[in-house]
Amino acid sequence: MNTPSRTPLSSLSRRHLLGLAGLAGGLGLTACSSGSSGSGDPNTFDFWSFTGINQKDDVAAYKKLAPDVNVKLTEVGNAQETAQGLTTALAGGKVPDLVLIQAGDLPKFMKNPGNFTDLKTLGADDVQSEYVDWVMKQATAQSGEIIGIPTDVGGMGVAYRTDLMAAAGLPTNRDEVSALWPTWDDFIATGQRYTQASGKAFIDNAATTVFLQAVSQGEEQYYSADGKVVYATNPIVKQSFDLGLKAIAAGITAKLESFTDGWNAGMAKGDFAAVAAPSWMLGSIRSAAPDTEGKWDIATIPGGSGNWGGSYLAIPARAANPKAAWTYISRMQSPEQQLQHFIESGSLPTTPVNYDKPELVDHTDPFFSDAPTGKIFTQAVLGLKPFVNGEYNTEISTELLNGLNGVEGDGAPAAAAWDTAVKNIKTAIGA
Repeated sequence: MNTPSRTPLSSLSRRHLLGLAGLAGGLGLTACSSGSSGSGDPNTFDFWSFTGINQKDDVAAYKKLAPDVNVKLTEVGNAQETAQGLTTALAGGKVPDLVLIQAGDLPKFMKNPGNFTDLKTLGADDVQSEYVDWVMKQATAQSGEIIGIPTDVGGMGVAYRTDLMAAAGLPTNRDEVSALWPTWDDFIATGQRYTQASGKAFIDNAATTVFLQAVSQGEEQYYSADGKVVYATNPIVKQSFDLGLKAIAAGITAKLESFTDGWNAGMAKGDFAAVAAPSWMLGSIRSAAPDTEGKWDIATIPGGSGNWGGSYLAIPARAANPKAAWTYISRMQSPEQQLQHFIESGSLPTTPVNYDKPELVDHTDPFFSDAPTGKIFTQAVLGLKPFVNGEYNTEISTELLNGLNGVEGDGAPAAAAWDTAVKNIKTAIGA
């Protein structure tokens, strides 16, 4: 996920200076290729994004920096719909000059790097070292082309309601709460204590708050280090799935799928006390439950590390105005600007130079009881081991999540859930 931004910090890196130079002169260059839906005006470029992440604010901020530039933003649909639209466009339709691709969808595009501009030809060589190594590696083709620049990374925590925890006789101090669940088994046991005391659900759902987070902590997930499909044989995947089933069987879930209307309403009504929350989700919690300010806090995720989400900005090979698009990337994703993104809306930078800056380390969020969100989410990312995302990451994850949601929401038999999910994945991807 990406987040809004407005003004940069005062310090300027080499990359920041390159971006300003582009604003001064690069946008006056004529288009060098065809195929975009843009007007051909070198001061205009088309930008495709997915919905729900408020890219309008980023574009508005850029307009203040470059008032002569017309950014034609189109919110295509959700992340998968945007990826599908891009796939269709790359097959011969009109392509945008710039597109936002969710990290889980990026691997399918990495198979054909020739569909995209190699960002090294525009200056990515000068800035790639500014990003987290494993995040940048996922956007680098085997043949060496850099396809995307990361906008953010989804460091993990657990957002919890202090008032609901207190009413159930559980600790509310974030350090004491974190100590309740060093492991996922401990997390589920805490949920049982909460539910027994309150008569209410502890978490929103098992699929995203338990399974998805547990599996993200594996050094290998759905693909092996050499790129082979291993979801069906990798023990961490099955163990994580079983943890999801255990949470369902424990009766601690509200059976509310993430980001649905019911989930939003449940957040506001206090239908659950805790939710696995990446840094970018804090804005969703604020929007869904504005009257709960000061009633939330952030604890450490069980296992101590995790990532959910993140996105990349890419430029199709047939973009009409690739230099205009690159100037936008280099300016809006500089370390200074990524830090500003975090300060204003919680999107965790992918630029390690920020990880020891007081603006991040000492940042607190009053909505979440002044939790040190910068410190919590950064530690979650630094604890991750590099892993391989494969072409069908999204499809594999979706079917596993569907399997758990089927048990939780539809009453599908738990004993058959794993085998059914594996069967559906093999049908979807042929492996």
